[in-house]
Amino acid sequence: MSKVSVILTIAGSDSGGGAGVEADIKTISSMGLHPACAITSVTSQNTTGVLSAYDLPCEVISSQADAVCDDMDIKWAKSGMLSSSAIISTVAEIVKKHGLKLVVDPVMSAEAGGDLLRKDAVSTLKDELLPLSEVVTPNINEAIILSGMQIRSVDDAKEAAKIISFTGVRNVIVTGGHLDASDILYQSENDTYTIIPGTFVKGGTHGSGCTYSAALASCLAQGYGIDKAAKMAKDFVVEAIKGSVHIGKGVGPVNQLSHVLHNAEKYVVMEDVKEGVGILRRCKNFAGIIPEVGCNIAMSLSDAASTLEVVALTGRIVKVNGAPQVVGDVEFGASSHVARIILTAMKYDSKSRSAVNISYSEELVDICRELDLSISSFSREEEPEETHTMDWGTTDSIERHGSVPDIIYDKGGVGKESMIRVIGHSATEVAETAVKIAEMHALIINNG
Repeated sequence: MSKVSVILTIAGSDSGGGAGVEADIKTISSMGLHPACAITSVTSQNTTGVLSAYDLPCEVISSQADAVCDDMDIKWAKSGMLSSSAIISTVAEIVKKHGLKLVVDPVMSAEAGGDLLRKDAVSTLKDELLPLSEVVTPNINEAIILSGMQIRSVDDAKEAAKIISFTGVRNVIVTGGHLDASDILYQSENDTYTIIPGTFVKGGTHGSGCTYSAALASCLAQGYGIDKAAKMAKDFVVEAIKGSVHIGKGVGPVNQLSHVLHNAEKYVVMEDVKEGVGILRRCKNFAGIIPEVGCNIAMSLSDAASTLEVVALTGRIVKVNGAPQVVGDVEFGASSHVARIILTAMKYDSKSRSAVNISYSEELVDICRELDLSISSFSREEEPEETHTMDWGTTDSIERHGSVPDIIYDKGGVGKESMIRVIGHSATEVAETAVKIAEMHALIINNG
């Protein structure tokens, strides 16, 4: 059994599940580590704000931390909501008692609204906890309070980070979500700044600060240096914001599992296309409906926006000695022709994520009708200038039909081979449909 690093999160609970301990647990788990927790406060919270908060007694907070630290090998911890001077002092004692390396997220308010840190506790945070900490990760508003200066630019953020380091914390990362999306890392030991550039992305941001600090602690626990860990944590949060979910009436929470689910989907799509290729290759009669230019089969990710997010063969399926022969490998971004058909179809039906091209004949179109497949077509002669054929042709065919059909064909043009495209939900589905067409075609030919 492999050993897994354990991260202790010392933070408040968010009943809405978007921030706090809940966000930390999802983040740490999705990065392959084990989360342990010591809950400091229980909040009644949702996407619109914090309705109320109940602070746990300090002895209960200490007891939780002692329970896990006495049993597990915990070297790294992160703190979140520490609402009072007494709780901050308690956490400082926990850090000293167990020799923890601490990442401090100086939570002062919820993203959706509501104060989470009493103003009189800020001095305790600066005097007692930050001197014991490896990193503190204030956003712009928190950095203003901790440094006592206004921040209107990156240079201001750099100055504020240095001022905050005078508390004794080794590293300060001023996160730039409220500035220009760039993070500023200041390392007090060598008096150096690192700008970690970023761009604003669309999505909910509730829990982004908690997620960032938890991701940073996870990266540091895995042995990454502070520069690399800060970059990795930022990338993690960006993906979590992109994958955020709308679950309430207010600010949507980030989705810490976004990158895990995305990578899992990429694997599933790759495997499905490989299986689709195998289905076509194993059908000898499929050779009879392979176009002269060859055949390609493709499938997109569910949120694909470009051909780079569509999996296809780098080469083609061609006819060699009367049998299908696969040329090339299955990769993302390998197709333009078939990928464009899919991307256009997905604008009308998000489930229409796969297609395969086969040769055209009136006989094959009739076979498609006999298989009860819905059919539409376009004419290259009607194509407007300065358009891409597959974008326009697929759009025209869908709008003529009123929905995404199973079959889109055209009769070609000057220098362009006529073609049938089979459209479906998955690569295995369109491959099986193509095989049915091929088998019926072979049966007709053999029967004269």
